[in-house]
Amino acid sequence: MHTINKKLTKTAWAGAIAQPAQEFPPTQLQILSGQIPEGLRGTLYRNGPARLERGVTSVGHWFDGDGAILAVHFTDVGATAVYRYVQTEGYKEEAAANQLLYGNYGMTAPGPIWNQWLKPIKNAANTSVLALPNKLLALWEVGNPYTLDLQTLNTLGQDDLGDLKNNLPYSAHPKIDPKTGEIFNFGVSVGLNGILNIYKSDSTGKIRQKTSFQLEGFPLVHDFVLAGQYLVFFVPPVRLNILQVLTGFNSYSDGLTWKPQIGTQILVFDRESLSLVSRGETEPWFQWHFANGYIDAGGSVIVDIARYEDFQTNQYLKEVATGETHTAAMSQLWRAHLNPQTGQVTSIQPLLERFCEFPVVPQQYVGQASPHTYLSVFRQGTDISQEILNAIARFDHKTDTLTEANMGENRYPSEPIYTPNAHNPDQGWIITVIYDGNTDSSEVWVFDSDHLDEEPICRLGLPGVIPHSFHGTWKAA
Repeated sequence: MHTINKKLTKTAWAGAIAQPAQEFPPTQLQILSGQIPEGLRGTLYRNGPARLERGVTSVGHWFDGDGAILAVHFTDVGATAVYRYVQTEGYKEEAAANQLLYGNYGMTAPGPIWNQWLKPIKNAANTSVLALPNKLLALWEVGNPYTLDLQTLNTLGQDDLGDLKNNLPYSAHPKIDPKTGEIFNFGVSVGLNGILNIYKSDSTGKIRQKTSFQLEGFPLVHDFVLAGQYLVFFVPPVRLNILQVLTGFNSYSDGLTWKPQIGTQILVFDRESLSLVSRGETEPWFQWHFANGYIDAGGSVIVDIARYEDFQTNQYLKEVATGETHTAAMSQLWRAHLNPQTGQVTSIQPLLERFCEFPVVPQQYVGQASPHTYLSVFRQGTDISQEILNAIARFDHKTDTLTEANMGENRYPSEPIYTPNAHNPDQGWIITVIYDGNTDSSEVWVFDSDHLDEEPICRLGLPGVIPHSFHGTWKAA
């Protein structure tokens, strides 16, 4: 049984991160209620920080935890799951020493100052996953991805995808064009001024084209938008004091400063040539994630954003790693209208009053207008400075209505993942991994995507606790 550390008992959600997660081998899952739909065949993959301490030392930020992958395979004979840490070089070295040795996003390397240069930062491989035809990529922000076996989750090593030389960064938010299968991604190289590297790959993940663009200062860019023929970046007014980081006086997290006077910078690139089409500026905000982007009938780029008014979210996420939060960090779903030829925002307004995060659309609508956006939300009445996201919902863009799946008290779902019905392309399911703070256990819940407010179609018990994770994906059989 997962023993809750006494320091983390003030909130129910903290039980999921009270101690490092335990791996488990391929295990047949027990059906707790309902049944697995016949058209649900494939694999759910999820990635997140599963170890927030080593020896007697805790990490400095939730983003610093070692990544572990959950795979849930749905077949004709039921569902099996496997859970494995990504065996990065840093993970293996720290496991052998039983202590933290490296710096990371929210911490500098322990020990004397020269450790900052000898062991500057560890690839935690903890943010997202990309399922390719013959391999799974564990994605992070600052370095190459790690390759894993799709079935067993055995770590096979770092992968340069054919052209990520000198450990070029490959971000955690690639966009796959549902019509062409092309994969677009980016990474920001560290320097006094950041370098935005943009990549275009074929459906196997092999990079076929890339370009680079010098940014102003070193901003925090986590996500971008594929919108029809354009790749759109909204660069928030957060800048890193890189000299403090390079000299070991600050971690990346502590070296970031909110500078609203700069405003949000907009960069629009052509998806075919990867050349800059336009650049512009608009009012300041911060975002981790976009829901989607597309081109409307008038030629405007429409972008849906989980928008924060400032950068308090970074402090909140730092507190999550301790099991106790005090900072309110609130994002809402907003829509921006952008002229792609000038880079100017022509209008921006909120779509939804509820606080939300992790907005996603079904894969078949990436880069195109989607009728629905699925997101993680807070239950009504939640104290958002003390809690983490505890419900999922669907926003209908035609009717402006929100349909919520209420998991009940002390239950915490992961980001909702849409999975299409193999027998009916117009119908699908939403899969989420639940941490139940009432029983200190984890489950997989499957909902009808059109009826989130009804009971789940199926609930599956997992053999161990899965800590709160960041991002996942679905790979059809």
